Amino acid sequence: MPVSLAGQLVVAISSRALFDFEEENQVFEAEDDRAYMQLQLERLERAAKPGVAFSLVNKLLAFNTPATPRVEVVILSRNDPVSGMRVFRSARHYGLPIQRGVFTRGESPWRYLRPLAANLFLSTNEADVRSALAAGVPAARVYPQSARASDAHPDEVRIAFDGDAVLFSDEAERVFQSQGLDAFQHHEHARAATPLAPGPFKPLLEALQQLQREPGRDMRIRTALVTARSAPAHERAIRTLMDWHIDVDEAMFLGGLPKGEFLREFEPDFFFDDQTGHIENAAPHVPAGHVAAGVANG
Repeated sequence: MPVSLAGQLVVAISSRALFDFEEENQVFEAEDDRAYMQLQLERLERAAKPGVAFSLVNKLLAFNTPATPRVEVVILSRNDPVSGMRVFRSARHYGLPIQRGVFTRGESPWRYLRPLAANLFLSTNEADVRSALAAGVPAARVYPQSARASDAHPDEVRIAFDGDAVLFSDEAERVFQSQGLDAFQHHEHARAATPLAPGPFKPLLEALQQLQREPGRDMRIRTALVTARSAPAHERAIRTLMDWHIDVDEAMFLGGLPKGEFLREFEPDFFFDDQTGHIENAAPHVPAGHVAAGVANG
C-alpha cells in the first residue's frame, strides 16, 4: 500500500517558525547563504531553541498514537539541505516526531503545499504566505519576535482566531473600511440571520473540530474567537458558526479594544489575525501570525 497522509491534519512549517534561528538569520542577511550554511553546520550538534510556533506543533503532535496518526508536521523551508540536517536534529532533540521536509535553498517552497494537501502553512516569509493563501491554503506569517506560548495548559492546544477576513470572508470588513462603523453595524444587524461566507481559515477550524471529536489520550483543543465586533454585530458571527456546525469555546467581542491583554489572559499557543496592528499588539503577549487576506491586505 502506498504511503498517504489522507485523513490527517497536515501542518507545513518553515524552520524559522518552528525554531529560533534569528541569530543565524542575521548572518544570512549580512553575508550570504554559504556563511549561513557553514554556521548551521558548525552548530549541527547544538539544538536550536524553540521558536514561535513550537508549542502549537508540539501539542498537535500529541494527538498521535502509535496505532492512529492524526497529525503530520512537515518542514517546508527556504533553507538549504545542509541546514536542514540541523532542523531534523533539533526536532529529534525535543522529541518531535517530524520525518518529512522539503528544503529549497532560497526558492519559494509554497508550491509543495498542494501535494501535501496541507491544512495550515506557517512561515516567516510574507511572499510565501500570500502565495499559499492565494492557492487556498490557510497560512500566516509568523512574527519571530512574538512571545512564546505559556506552559500553563500542557493538556490543551489553545488557538485564537480573528473573525472577519480570517474565519469569515471580508464582506463586512469592506463595509467598515469604505463606510465606517455605523454603516458596518447596520449592515451586520440587518443581515444577522444570513451566514457570512467562509474566510481562509474556516477549513482549519473544521479540521481542528474533527480532531477534537477524536481526542488524543492526553490532549484537547480549546478555541477562541477574538474580534473587534461588538453587539449587535456579534450575532451574525455566532449564527455563522452555528450554520457551519462549528463550536468555539470562547468568544470575545471587544468593540475595538486592543486584543493583546485579552489574549494574554486566554494564553493561546497561537493567534491568527488579518490586521498587522492587532498582531503587533498581541505579539508581546502571545505567539502571533499575520493572515495577509482580505481588503486590509490588498
